[in-house]
Parts: sequence; structure tokens; C-alpha cells
Amino acid sequence: MSRIVRGALVQASWTGDKESMIQKHEQAAYDAAKQGAQVMLFQELFYGPYFCQVQDPQYYSYTELIPDGPTTKRMQDLAKQTGMVLIAPMYEEDEKASGIYYNTAAVIDADGKYLGKYRKTHIPHVKGFWEKFYFRPGNLGYPVFETAVGKVGVYICYDRHFPEGARALGLNGAEIVLIPSATSRGLSEYLWRIEQPSHAVANGYYVGTINRVGIESDIGDDDFYGQSYFVDPRGQFVGDVGSAHDEELIVRDLDMDKIMEVRNTWQFYRDRRPDAYADLTRP
Repeated sequence: MSRIVRGALVQASWTGDKESMIQKHEQAAYDAAKQGAQVMLFQELFYGPYFCQVQDPQYYSYTELIPDGPTTKRMQDLAKQTGMVLIAPMYEEDEKASGIYYNTAAVIDADGKYLGKYRKTHIPHVKGFWEKFYFRPGNLGYPVFETAVGKVGVYICYDRHFPEGARALGLNGAEIVLIPSATSRGLSEYLWRIEQPSHAVANGYYVGTINRVGIESDIGDDDFYGQSYFVDPRGQFVGDVGSAHDEELIVRDLDMDKIMEVRNTWQFYRDRRPDAYADLTRP
């Protein structure tokens, strides 16, 4: 009998304030749980806008401690109530150094236990994505978390352009890699359906990825193009890709047996040549 994990993604538009944005995601979690979801990803910086369209210190006010901040505690309660593993991306203030901030995702198990966090490693700084103004590069490596649904890793938005971290997550044992994003139409849209399936194929794991939707007109005119999806270890979409314009809850069944089936067919881990890759780590 196949081992099936039911996963959920929610692509959402900005409501205009933090509390209603949290409530929107809480309602989506309850809806997903009613459909039998066991693990759910929220979008990048889920309770706020994507403020990196501008450089403005007022948005530092969205920072919280993780796990000691109020939203992490609230997400722990939500995980316990729904019985789902939750991945909640937030704007983190370093617990040891005031004024140092990270783009972070908290990982919470189905019983509400906080398991740890991933800090976004690769930080862009180009027009519309002024992230170095807000975030220090992550310093926690590429952790994989033992959850109620299996081994889960996280990569965040711009990270997806870098195969090295995707491989590190695979080498660390990930079965599902979840990638929250906030990406606007234009330059990278054509890559959206190429890079992440490629990570899934190269590493023999599932990828679930979210992009938000809509125009956050109180900040900028970027139009986020949605199209969230799950992709299997063969690089094939699991069901339909999400809407390019509308909010959507995506719930899909992931056949976890397919991971070993693919890895036993394509021996990419066996045939790696790390002894020949030293040049790749030179600056």
C-alpha cells in the first residue's frame, strides 16, 4: 500500500493589514484540514506585504522573534488544532542581536511542536527586490526536519535559482522541499516552471512551491503571478498548476513511494563526483 501524504499550498493576495492576513491564512488552514491535508505551506512573509519593492524602514516593524514571537505561538496552536505540519514564513528579528533581520520560515509539527527554522540564504538586491535593505543572508545551513509527514526541507524564493542548496537539502535527506515565494511578472516568470521541477528531478524529491497573487498597490505596482504547484520526483506536476491571477487553495496527494522508485531508477546520488567539484566552492 502506497504511503500518501496530502499537501496544501495557499496563494493569497495582501489584505492591507497584518491581523486580517493572518486570519486569512488561518481560515485556509482550516479549509485544508477539512480536505484531509497533513502538511501546509504559507507564502513568503505570509502575514505582510512584499515590502521589498521599496526601501523603507517602516517595514522593520513586521519583524518578530522566532519561536518566541506571537505569530509563531499562534501557528503552533493552529498546527495543533488542525493536526497539520505547518511551514510559516515570517520576518525574523535575531534573538541575540537587535536590528539584525532574516527572511525565515518556522517549521511546526502536527502536534504543535516547534521544530526549527530555515533562514533564506541567497538575498537579491535589484529593482523591485531590494532585499539586502531588509535581510541578512541566512546562517543556519540547509536543515531537514523530521515531521509527522516525513523529512521536510525549506528553500525561499530567490534561493530557487541556486541548485547548490537544493542539492544540499537532498543530501540532508529531504523528501519534500517547500519553497514559498513572492515573484512578480516579467523577468523570472518563464523560469518558474523550469527550475523547481529540475530540483525535484535532480534530487528525487517532491517540491511544493507558492507564489502570491495580485498587486499590492499601497507599496508598488508589481503584479504577482501565482501559479503555485506541487511537482513529483519525475518533474511532473501533481494536478493542475494554480491560477495566475486568483487566490487559491491547492490540495494534492503525494505518493511518497515514488521517491525511492525514482532514486532507484536514476542513481544521481550514487554517481556524484564530489572529489571533482572543488572548483565549485571557490569565490
